[in-house]
Amino acid sequence: MNKLVQITPNDLVAVALAPLSAGEEVDYGAGTIAPLTDIPMGHKVALRDIAAGEKVIKYGFPIGVATEAIPAGGHVHTHNLHTGLSGALEYEYHPTHPRLEAREAATFMGYPRKLGRPGIRNELWIIPTVGCVNDNAKALEQLAQKFVGGPIEGVHAFTHPYGCSQMGGDQENTRQALANLCTHPNAGGVLLLGLGCENSGVAEIMKRVGDYDSERLRTLICQNVEDEIEAGMALIEELAQRMKKDAREACPASELVVGLKCGGSDGLSGITANPTIGVFSDLLGAMGGTTILTEVPEMFGAETILMGRCADEALFEKTVHLINDFKGYFESYHMPVYENPSPGNKAGGITTLEDKALGCTQKSGSGPVKGVLKYAEKVENPGLNLLSAPGNDLVASTALSLSGAQLVLFSTGRGTPFGCPVPTVKIASNSPLAQKKHNWIDFDAGRLLSGRTLGELGAELMDFVLSVAGGKLTRNEINGFHDLAIFKQGVTL
Repeated sequence: MNKLVQITPNDLVAVALAPLSAGEEVDYGAGTIAPLTDIPMGHKVALRDIAAGEKVIKYGFPIGVATEAIPAGGHVHTHNLHTGLSGALEYEYHPTHPRLEAREAATFMGYPRKLGRPGIRNELWIIPTVGCVNDNAKALEQLAQKFVGGPIEGVHAFTHPYGCSQMGGDQENTRQALANLCTHPNAGGVLLLGLGCENSGVAEIMKRVGDYDSERLRTLICQNVEDEIEAGMALIEELAQRMKKDAREACPASELVVGLKCGGSDGLSGITANPTIGVFSDLLGAMGGTTILTEVPEMFGAETILMGRCADEALFEKTVHLINDFKGYFESYHMPVYENPSPGNKAGGITTLEDKALGCTQKSGSGPVKGVLKYAEKVENPGLNLLSAPGNDLVASTALSLSGAQLVLFSTGRGTPFGCPVPTVKIASNSPLAQKKHNWIDFDAGRLLSGRTLGELGAELMDFVLSVAGGKLTRNEINGFHDLAIFKQGVTL
């Protein structure tokens, strides 16, 4: 295995696949270089002299501007490289006309629903309309564990601090988010639990639910009953009795919606884990399935690649608004647009937002963009979709589930244990992480560096996703980690 890789022939830097020692002559594929200092794994080495003010190329695109002259063999990182990005931009549509060869859909064992896509889980969800009844929801969750077994695969209360004292679009986001959870295919039964005096009460949520299976949704307003725990358990028992009739059946992979997310990334994420997910995204798209890419701030610097892949000019225009509107969101709070990467990203070798974005968008594969979604908008178009949501791991992963993802693929180079409302598959960018945190990690994409090919790992990931869709538990599920984080944007009264 080479210890250094030049990702494209035009790159001015190569990435260390293992720690390098100063003076060590290292082969990077097209030649050799001797690092001038010790280089940590995932960090960048200059392959030739780079002048101060020159654009530094990685992934075939600029990842920033050199702030000082960098000699060949020098360590390229935060001390000598700075973002070249600026504010809102004007874009032109230059389509690249990508396409995927259709292939027969594989199958998974899922739960067919009367309305909408099949579920990959059959869980009973308790959804508070407002944070004031969070503890009531958790009490019901604990009491309802007695129903778990057979086709009832879990009971989860998704608590949150919102639902009241919000204004305008911020409140509307909460309402639509909770409404979408009520009809999520992974929920075989839902109890919508309200207080009775909140802004986003049961009636407001139900206005936004749309078509639903009345056998699978119950509502309760706590102020309207003497004992909300007794009343809630009676409704939960009704739902549980209905869910006992459910059974898994063979379903085509074209019915799958998979969210794509990364977090705690390192310098190998864009070389191993994210390209592996990209191969999966193309495979699922070729079968008629759907993937959703989010983290809009982590598209900054790579957005023109996605724009060129838009299937038509209308989608291109939506993508332009997706990018510039999110920049406007930062600016409306007088915050820097490019306050990224995180300290952990930098420690792992990622220097600028362009560096991070070009690695992040590898998850999208090579297929055309077929849809652009607002926050909490349900996905409709098969193929690759772009979703408006921030980079925050739990907020973005929750947003993917709100748009209809039945599971989320989450790549990481540093490791993270959380789970969102749907199964959250953790994919390690490096094998040491997979070995050390085997209680967090589901899939080791670091094997790409030890002889496996990208095609092999992408196909293996497809098989793994189908097994999860068929009932195999992810590490977050085994650990009992299920959380909800709604995107908070506005004023709190």
